[in-house]
Amino acid sequence: MRGSEGPALAFENVAKSYGGTRAVQGVSVQIEPGQFVALVGASGSGKSTLLKTVNRLVEPSAGRVLFEGEDVAGLPLAALRRRIGYVFQSIGLFPHMTVAENIGIGPRLAGQKIGTSRVSELLELVELDAEMARRMPEALSGGQRQRVGVARALAGDPHLLLMDEPFGALDPVTRDSLGERVRGLHQEFGLTTVMVTHDMAEALLLADRVLVMDEGQIVADEHPQALVAGGGGEIAQALVAVPRHQAERLAELSR
Repeated sequence: MRGSEGPALAFENVAKSYGGTRAVQGVSVQIEPGQFVALVGASGSGKSTLLKTVNRLVEPSAGRVLFEGEDVAGLPLAALRRRIGYVFQSIGLFPHMTVAENIGIGPRLAGQKIGTSRVSELLELVELDAEMARRMPEALSGGQRQRVGVARALAGDPHLLLMDEPFGALDPVTRDSLGERVRGLHQEFGLTTVMVTHDMAEALLLADRVLVMDEGQIVADEHPQALVAGGGGEIAQALVAVPRHQAERLAELSR
């Protein structure tokens, strides 16, 4: 595990308003180095807005975000983002660039260049063949493109991995496989990972800790086992009820 002796990430009374809409309302929470944290909530609960305050895609209206003990607002933007890997639902590969060029874009913008062997290594980490480095994004499936997105996020050797609904556009089989691979990479590289998802089953299966958001606030902070056992309160249990009900229906079909 990397980073300072204190929390890897800390939100201190973070708030964000858009006109009269309060997207995030005074969130204070710490995330320790090496944790895999899921931010879960219904659409509009503020989870993606909160995540984006870390790499300053969103600037808070109040409060501050500390990354490895430093206020992100005081860090040069390029330097901050070099320390953070970011994976998002729309994948965002540049269509006019090859897979290799897409993977190397972050280091290149920082004045560095990653070689063919490093690209091959990154592709292997996300379980893609090295020969895909020469392909254009349009030649890949959705799952392959998202794997390239994960490889790109890891290219700068980040301390922190942020994921915003990273598997939402994928089919269930690909989603499950890539989720397990990301969890494996998290452990292999000692990353601190924060994943936004609306899928409570995904959060329970992948994360060490689940933060439930509602109306811009964190209303539950629990380990997956505690949520499955009925903890976290009414809003959290309403989210847990969905995969629980699905599991019960599947069990009935097998009788």
